This record gives sequence, structure tokens and C-alpha cells, in this order.
Amino acid sequence: MNVLIVVVTLFVLTAFAAQSGYEGNKVYRLKPTGKKQLEMLANLRNEKNLDFWTPLRRDEHPVDVMVNFKEEKWLTDLLKKNNITYDTLIDDVDSAVLEEHERQIFFPPTKQGRISFIKYHRHEEINAYLSRLAKDYPNLVSIQNIGKSYEGRDLDVIQISTNSSAGKPVIFIDAGIHAREWIAPAVALYAINQLVENKDNANLLEKVDWNILPVLNPDGYEYTHSTLLQRFWRKTRSQGNKCIGADANRNFDFHWAEIGSSSDECDDTYHGKHAFSEIEAIALSNYISQNKNRIKLYLTLHSFGQLILYPWGYTSELPRDNEELLSLGEAVAESIKNVSGTNYIVGSSTNILYAAAGGSDDWAKGVAGVELSYTIELPGGGLLGFDLPTWKILGVAKETWEGLKTFCKHISEKFN
Repeated sequence: MNVLIVVVTLFVLTAFAAQSGYEGNKVYRLKPTGKKQLEMLANLRNEKNLDFWTPLRRDEHPVDVMVNFKEEKWLTDLLKKNNITYDTLIDDVDSAVLEEHERQIFFPPTKQGRISFIKYHRHEEINAYLSRLAKDYPNLVSIQNIGKSYEGRDLDVIQISTNSSAGKPVIFIDAGIHAREWIAPAVALYAINQLVENKDNANLLEKVDWNILPVLNPDGYEYTHSTLLQRFWRKTRSQGNKCIGADANRNFDFHWAEIGSSSDECDDTYHGKHAFSEIEAIALSNYISQNKNRIKLYLTLHSFGQLILYPWGYTSELPRDNEELLSLGEAVAESIKNVSGTNYIVGSSTNILYAAAGGSDDWAKGVAGVELSYTIELPGGGLLGFDLPTWKILGVAKETWEGLKTFCKHISEKFN
């Protein structure tokens, strides 16, 4: 009977994949050289049939782009015309999505309130884990619901504190603002696991409290899990006039809609009808504003690119404390590299990438006044892009955890 179930499931999945919106799509790795080629690619970022999987960097680093099969010839002709070299990274996106989905569904289910790092967990499983920790460790963990998503899912922040010293500085971490970036919530979960369930890390709670929101965009995150048709969905799921959702990381009310986002609600970087049009962005901003006197470090986890970025995203001008931001970022990058050799690039967003205004990291520093604010672009899956294989989750989580400990050391020393 078990064999029959597996065979039938595979048959259904194969049939479903044949109807996928990614049928015939490819991913190309473009290798621009020179300012002219970079500017040409920058102008293509909002093309509806192109999906830039990696940020476009100013240092001529390769960029991965998924192309709709209908526009494949147009893109390759354009690249050749502009002398931009490229390789085929994923020849069949449809098959890659199916393979990932098969890996997910065939992992044994975890017990209620438990997690592992051999699969990507659903939002309900994640919140159940947070609730279980609050029950098992009442003197260490509390849960604060900061609101609900557009579709009514709970936005739960886990607050981890020994309460040994009132008013300790807070490190705040969020993940999953972009739905398709599954590794980000997984890394946030690993940090929670290490802080609460690993007694060897008790020293990290002596002088610092940790507040973590594992999935900021649960509607989009669940959407990417529940349908093969939209594995690479990025936005929220709010209702628009023509299309669904907005890019919540372009929706914050700080230089909103100035540069690096789209006014077309069908685009992946649509900045929303107005600043803070997205209920998830409002919930986050309200929580940070209410705790801004204690939050000394804001971290938002993304993927992929192996970048440690700090403000500003709307301008190439450097913040007045650039020296500290750069030095701390480099120390974190070194800590990560020491684990398994993973290299991160560190710098202000617009001096590494092309400008993008309205991000949460800019808002946290520029409006809420959080001194130290960073975006961490975690590693991707090499030839699999966003489909970071499940067997790589733990390795990425462990090396990133070492970087988080370096952040903690700095906050402990500076604010106590």
C-alpha cells in the first residue's frame, strides 16, 4: 500500500508540474562588464517576463535571471547584441521546482511543536514551535502577537530574555519578508533554537535580549509552499486592482517610491498604493517604534547573494557612522567565513547594488533611529538558485549563527 501511495503521488505531482507556470522557463547567469552593460541590465529589472533572482551589483558580479520561455529568444538576442556573455544555470525550471516539492513532501512529518533542519517548515509549524518553547521555557520565552497578515495569519514575535537586567539592549531579527526566500525563516529558526534550547549559549542572553519574527510575510510564504504554480512568488497577497500583492520591502515610509521600485502593481518590486499600504509592514514598524529605545540592532534576513548590507538603499551617500557599520559587518563576515569558507561582501546597499528605496533597513535606521541596521543576503543553492537543497539548510544556519554571535558581542560591549 505504501508503495502504491508513493507511485500515485509521484504521478499526480508529475501531472501538476506539466501545468506549472514555469514550464519551459530557464535561468541564465549573466556576466556583465562595464558601466554600459550594467546600466542596460538595470533598465530590464522591471520587465514582466524577467525575474532577477540575484541583486544587480555594481562590481560586475554575475546575475541570475529567470526568463519566460516566450521571451527567451528576445533576451538572448539582446544579450548578444550588447556583448553580454551568459551561461544556462537551470535549463528546466519546472523540473527543479518539482524535485524540491518532492523532497519536501517525502520527509517524515515532525511532531507538533517540534522542528528539524532537514526540511523547510510551514508557517503553522513555525508558530507551533514558538508556542511550545513559551510553554517549556516560561522563564525565558514569551510570545507577542504584533498583528495579523492580510489573510489573517498570526505575526508572532518570540521574545527571549533572562530578565536578569531590566532594560537590556535588544537584537531584533525578521525573516521571510520576500515569500520565496525559504532559507531566511530557517536561519531565524536555528537562531531561536540555539538561544533557547542550547544551554551552551546562555552567555548570549546575559547582556542582550533577542526578539525574532521568523516569517514577516506568511501569506506569501504559504503561497509558495502550497502551489507549484508560484514557487517564486515574492510579494504579499493583498488585493490590488489588477494584480495581487506588493513588495513589502519597498513599502516602508522612508524615501518611499523614489527609486528602485515599480508603480506597476503587477511587478515584483511594486511599492504599494502608498507607503505602509501593506499590513505586515505596518505591524513590523509599529513593533519597532514601540521598542525603539531598546532595539540597538535590526537584522533582516534575505536570500540570496552572500551580502551584508547596511543603509542607505535610496542614495549612495554614506551614513555618518559608516566606519562602525562597515567594521562590524566585516567582523561578522569573517566569523561566517571561518566556519566553512563562505565569502560575504560588506558595504552600504547603494554602493554595492543599484538603489532601492523604501526598505525596512533604511526605515529602521532613518525613522526609528536604530543605530545598527543590516540586511543579510544569505547563500543560494548554487545551480539550484532559491531551491537551496534541504541538506544545505543546517550548514547555512550554522555559519550564519556564528555571525549572529559576533553581532551579539558588539551589542553587549557597546550598550552595557
